[in-house]
Amino acid sequence: MKNKLVTLFGGGGFVGRYVTQALLEAGARVRIAERDPRDAWFLRPLGGLGQTQFMAADITKPETVARAVEGADCVVNLVGILSGDFEKLHVEGAANVAKAAADAGVSALVHMSAIGADPESPSAYGRSKAQGEEAVRAAFPTATIVRPSIIFGREDDFINRFARMIAGAPVIPVLRSEVRFQPVYVVDVADAIVAALGNPGEFGGKTFELGGPDVLTMGELIRWIAKTIGRDRAITDIPDSLGALLAALPGTPITGDQWRMLQLDNVVSKDMPGIAALGITPTPLATVAPGWLVLYRKHGRFGLKSAA
Repeated sequence: MKNKLVTLFGGGGFVGRYVTQALLEAGARVRIAERDPRDAWFLRPLGGLGQTQFMAADITKPETVARAVEGADCVVNLVGILSGDFEKLHVEGAANVAKAAADAGVSALVHMSAIGADPESPSAYGRSKAQGEEAVRAAFPTATIVRPSIIFGREDDFINRFARMIAGAPVIPVLRSEVRFQPVYVVDVADAIVAALGNPGEFGGKTFELGGPDVLTMGELIRWIAKTIGRDRAITDIPDSLGALLAALPGTPITGDQWRMLQLDNVVSKDMPGIAALGITPTPLATVAPGWLVLYRKHGRFGLKSAA
């Protein structure tokens, strides 16, 4: 990857900051394409002089995408949403990036999808991810597609969201307690993406499902977080009938589509190559998450001594 120019769509997001860092460490030059480049300026100190570029681009506007990939050696698309116009971003936007990458003659394209991408998915999110993969393959057949499970890391909005909830409430309701996840560390996801970019001959045209070494149910995950942050809470499993009702109401923390996503396990398929096939040894949640979850302990890091 040394001296190669990589255009990174979504570089200012949670996963993007780690992919940027991994690319810079590999010696690549990184062009971060964001609708508002100022959202990614915090990444400037990570690279050497001239190693990081910033460009305004919107994946729903093909002309801006074409400018962003001009002269690039590789392209990565990390753009995704959990609610909103899935068709516009996950399908049309993904197609725009893949077409522009093909027209620019780049050597490698990595597209980030998600476990659960399926044209028959009960959720619009899952269907749109599958349609996006199809659009990418049509335009750039040798693209590498990665489908991570839930991604965790210091800035995530999954583990941290539950930790905030547990720290602030005496009773914790748990929706879909038995649904299973295979959380994967954001650093490992970034390393997997860089590995795929660096060897398109081996990894191009393939789809990889990325999961960590641990499979946890929603209930197990909530209870692990509570124990890790030293909070003794009443944790109550919510019946599906009530969960479905909550998801149907406006203003609740979960949408109807997210509820439908929770009907299926979010784990790596045994029939798909995984993160190890990209040369990455996955990191267990318990080895890294306590380092930042300490923020949610009653006395922060000073509470560790009394909890020992």
